[in-house]
Formats: sequence, C-alpha cells, structure tokens
Amino acid sequence: MKRNIAILLMTLISPIAFAQKTNYNLLIGTYTAPGKSEGIYTYNFNTNNAESSLEHVTKGTANPSYLTLSPDSKFVYAVNETGNTSTVTAFKYDAKTGTLTFLNKVDSHGADPCFITADAKNVIVANYSGGSLAVFARNADGSLSEAVQVIKHTGKSIDPKGRQESAHVHMVKFTPDHKHLIVNDLGEDQTYIYHYNPTGKDQTLTARKVLKTNAGTGPRHITFSPNGKNAYLVHEFNGSITAFNYSNGSLTKIQEIATTAKDFTGKIDAADIHVSADGKFLYETNRGDANSISTFAILPAGKLKLVETVSTLGKGPRNFTIDPSGKYVLVGHQYTNDVIIFNRNKTTGKLTDSGKKIDVGAPVCLVFN
Repeated sequence: MKRNIAILLMTLISPIAFAQKTNYNLLIGTYTAPGKSEGIYTYNFNTNNAESSLEHVTKGTANPSYLTLSPDSKFVYAVNETGNTSTVTAFKYDAKTGTLTFLNKVDSHGADPCFITADAKNVIVANYSGGSLAVFARNADGSLSEAVQVIKHTGKSIDPKGRQESAHVHMVKFTPDHKHLIVNDLGEDQTYIYHYNPTGKDQTLTARKVLKTNAGTGPRHITFSPNGKNAYLVHEFNGSITAFNYSNGSLTKIQEIATTAKDFTGKIDAADIHVSADGKFLYETNRGDANSISTFAILPAGKLKLVETVSTLGKGPRNFTIDPSGKYVLVGHQYTNDVIIFNRNKTTGKLTDSGKKIDVGAPVCLVFN
C-alpha cells in the first residue's frame, strides 16, 4: 500500500516539477575567425524573464559554427568550418555546469561543413563547399569514428553569380519517422531523400528520391510540423518557402509563398526556418539587405498565411530558435555580434522586442538543452 502511495505521489509531483523548470542551457556555436568569439558559449537562460548569464566558454576549437546535442544530452558535436582542413569534434557535455570536455576530432571529408545532426548511432554532417555529406559512427564513449560513409554530389545549377557552379550540401535532417534523411543541395537546386539504416555502415544512407526545386533559388533549410505531416523548405536566393505534405519518405508540394514584399529589390539571403512547438506558427529569417523575420500562421491543411514581417534588429540573422517555454524567439546575428531576444505572443504568433540581448561574437547556431 505504501509503495502504491509513493508511486502516486511521484506521478503527481513529476509534472509539477517539469512545469516549474525555468532555467535551461543555451549553447551558441560561433565563428572564431575573423571575429571576437573564443569558441562555444554556454549560457543559462531563464524562461520567466529572458535573463541570461554566461556559464562556460569552450576554447581552442576553430569556427565551431554548427552544433548538435546527442539525444541523451550527454554529448555535443560541432563542425569546425576551416575550408579544406575542416573537421568534426566530439565533446562530453555536463548539463549541470555547461562544460564541454574534448573527446576527439575527425576529418569532415569535405570543405566547410555547415550543418550537423546526431541520433543514438550516428553523426551526419553537410559539407557546403565540399558538396558532400559524411556519416560518422558514435563510439560507446561518445567519441566519433572515422567516416563510415561519404556521399559526394556532383551537379550544378544556373545561378549567374557563381554560387551554383558546383554542389553545395547545406543541410542534413532526419524525417519525423526517422526512416529517412533530407539533404538540401543549394548548388544543385535539389533536395535528396535518402533511406536511413542506422547500422548500415557504408550503406547507412541509400538514395530514395530527388526533388528538383525551382532553378536558381538555392534550397537551404527545411523544417517539419510537430505532427510530422508537413514540411517547409526555404530557398536562400529568393527567400521563398515551399510547403509540402510529408508521408513515408515522400514530399508533395502544396504551396509556394514569398517572404519579402513584391517591390523588394535588395539581396535576400534567406537563412533559417522553424515551426513553433504548438504547430500553429512558422518563422523564417532573411539576411542580406532584408535582415527580417517573418511569421506565418499554419492553416489546418498545412498551407501558410503571412502574419507579419519585422526587423531582426541586427545584421546577418544566421540562426534562430524558440525557447522551451515558447515565450521567446532568440535570433543570432553573425555581423552585429549579438543574440536579440523577442517576446513571442503565443496566440497571434507576433514578435516584439524584449529589450534584452546576449552580446557574443559571430553567433551562428543556437541550441537549447
């Protein structure tokens, strides 16, 4: 009887404790050269008031521009974007102190890795300049094996400014069912869908489908709705978003929508795209001359309706994230060396300046733990 009462009490207390959690670690990946950054920064972020405080700086790692956490939050993996000498680094992660401890570093097998993802078995990297993606097995201690599979793309597209003279793999992302990997190639104007076998070694990824996007638009980042039924792909060169239905490794286009006004004539350079945890709103950032973030309502069938576009209050909004409470949107500016914190209205989706920011050199990637 006493045991049953104890179990009941724990059942009641656990959700309360979770609901009261207000402090989270915020990991920030940066460019260390050129710039003011010293590496990877860990901040404490309070979701009650958007206050932040520096916990730890992981130094001695060059251009750790993009980061990812292991599913158990015990390890952090970072790309080191250093041209032809680029690497991938594994760290042990102490969530209590925000400390990262170096484990090992391996060749990225492609120049300028710009995105990284991890699951329980593997770490997968997108090499932008190298036009390749590489799969690394995770060892028992969290360190990385040498690459078990490298896939090189070889195509090109029509951009007259030279950014599509060859393949440029820009993102690797698991589908919600974790059966496939989406790979956006900005240089080829193509989105690849690979079948994923976590224990497949040199056959971890096998080609399933290739989607040709609009020529000269440069597919960059993709995000999925929380229910896994829709996907949204942003194109870097024109800032357009393509909405898809998703099912069992297939993307079916349902809409294409702009993120800038029809009379906008400047450089767009779309950057990042995310859906709120409640599935009601989508957010997208543009860099270049726009330096904006757009809010879209997600309609019942998955299509988008523009709510508003506002300034990001900085230059070069590279990556952004929605905090775990859903009350704030944090936008990292690569060129003004700050993370601007916006208040987020959960009902309307609209953003307003909170008046708070984090000063940090060349922020590129924001990851909450």
